[in-house]
Amino acid sequence: MSDNSVDPSGNTEAFRAFTQSTPQEPKAASKTPLIIGGIAVAVVLIVLIAWLAL
Repeated sequence: MSDNSVDPSGNTEAFRAFTQSTPQEPKAASKTPLIIGGIAVAVVLIVLIAWLAL
């Protein structure tokens, strides 16, 4: 017959190890696609405004 009680010291030790470990910082994403997208939107808006002004 299995023991239904759980030893809390195992979970506590694992939790303490988790909280004391330093988190790995994710690599910073490049902003180049965002800049290119912003420039493309600006060009489209300028062309649209110029076309509507004619």
